[in-house]
Amino acid sequence: MTDHTRRRLLQGAALGAGALALRPLWALASPDQPGVLAGNAFELTLERTPVNITGRTASAFTVNGLLPGPVLRWREGDSVRIRVRNALAETSSIHWHGLLLPANMDGVPGMSFDGIPPGGDYLYQFKVRQSGTYWYHSHSSLQEQAGLLGAIIIDPAGPDPLACERDYVVLLSDWTDLPPSRLLARMKKRSDYDNLHKRTVVDFMRDVRRDGLAAALADRRAWGAMRMSPTDLADVNGHTYTYLVNGHTAAQNWTALFAPGERVRLRFINGAAMTFFDVRIPGLSMTVVAADGQPVHPVAIDEFRIAPAETFDVIVQPRDDAAYTVFAQAMDRSGYTRLTLAPRPGMQALIPALDRRPLLSMDDMGHGGHADPGKTVASEMTCGAAMTMPGMAMAGMDHGTHGGGMQAHPASETGNPDVDMQTMMPTPRLDDPGIGLRDNGRRVLRYADLRSLQPPADDRPPSREIELHLTGNMERYTWGFDGIRFSDAEPIRLRYGERVRLVLVNDTMMEHPLHLHGMWSDLEDEHGQFLVRKHTVRIPPGARRSLRVTADALGRWAFHCHMLLHMETGMMREVRVEE
Repeated sequence: MTDHTRRRLLQGAALGAGALALRPLWALASPDQPGVLAGNAFELTLERTPVNITGRTASAFTVNGLLPGPVLRWREGDSVRIRVRNALAETSSIHWHGLLLPANMDGVPGMSFDGIPPGGDYLYQFKVRQSGTYWYHSHSSLQEQAGLLGAIIIDPAGPDPLACERDYVVLLSDWTDLPPSRLLARMKKRSDYDNLHKRTVVDFMRDVRRDGLAAALADRRAWGAMRMSPTDLADVNGHTYTYLVNGHTAAQNWTALFAPGERVRLRFINGAAMTFFDVRIPGLSMTVVAADGQPVHPVAIDEFRIAPAETFDVIVQPRDDAAYTVFAQAMDRSGYTRLTLAPRPGMQALIPALDRRPLLSMDDMGHGGHADPGKTVASEMTCGAAMTMPGMAMAGMDHGTHGGGMQAHPASETGNPDVDMQTMMPTPRLDDPGIGLRDNGRRVLRYADLRSLQPPADDRPPSREIELHLTGNMERYTWGFDGIRFSDAEPIRLRYGERVRLVLVNDTMMEHPLHLHGMWSDLEDEHGQFLVRKHTVRIPPGARRSLRVTADALGRWAFHCHMLLHMETGMMREVRVEE
């Protein structure tokens, strides 16, 4: 047993001073820190490693024996060579999330290459065309869920305008001892397995007293007709998951050091398979300076929501000789992880209580306006129901709602058992911080707050529009676009060099982070004006959001939801850019 393996086996039990004494492998103040690989030539080995995170030994997919894998630090303009060796008993891969590179370097088996066979290797080599905070992960089956991921930091070619005295990666993830295949099989059999907080008779009687019998009964009928629960905010939650930061549990208190008055850059990466996190630092304001690796106009906030695959860089400046808790709670409030900012090792700050668990309303399902936590579903439905069952879509209507009409739907959704609901009056919802974050007394980041520092590289108006609907059936646990699973879908074909508007309509009750490989997504506001350049865009339930894409990368590219189980069960398309 190697020293590293022994350390990982002990980690689950090292919950006191021993855990606090672990060296901060992820500090980026110096490129020669252990766990940070810098330069332009790299050797990575994918292997199985025993770990103990929960008190029981489990098997993880690791990179060079590390969970998460080592930080890779590059420089913009350099050409990098990464030899990846597969010591696993199954095919594997590495995808460089958010990077612009040739299609055969993108790392998606079945599209850009065949994958790395057991005992084989693959040489990734490409020129680094950008700077900022990114990450890498397996794109083979469910290996990402079991630990095969890591951070990428790309220094700009010139001086870094965001340079700070301290610089840390904060890689959030969700861990389960269950083999990922068993987790998915459980979801297929019982998708509500982790929903332990369904409403009871006591809740019904409370609603009767508050809203009246008729309203309370209508509320239950509405949710029953959709076969859904207002308490179902996350497919998999803290009942199954242990939430980690840089591979450490909350109890292990991973610590980032600073001297009072220093500016500290925190590079947040959500490497979770299925978890949205809400992040804040009680007592300390944050300034958002980059989103998905791209600089943005600074935004002062107290809290932000980060979806799987998104990244945000924030700068903080603690002035006191005191510790601060960086608190990341799951969107459904079923658990949290944390790290500590402190002047000295061993210091801790108060860990805040989890926020109150929110309930979904019909507004959160796409009824328009903002949710009122004092209203029942039935009372919100008096404003005009905007969600229907699939067979109720109105035929013969033009797509879109820009003219004030109701949303039309593709014929493939009608009568489709893989579609359990549709939105009829979607809105962009760019100014909505999200369920559980509205009116909480804190300054919460919204997409409407984000503005790229640079204008879009391509300011041509789109020559055509492609509309895709995000669809699913929670009970069957199937997902897709336009009611069609990936295995049955035709590729989306783009002409090399064209500018396209991609319109995404969410016909499900879940929020989905959508990621297009190989090309940037320029998020528009409700008037079609450029907001911010991203590689992953959140689409809330009942939302209609539009992106401009320039097809400037030849080849076959993946476009998918970055909720791993959603992608695996069908919410993925191939995008072909052709001459």
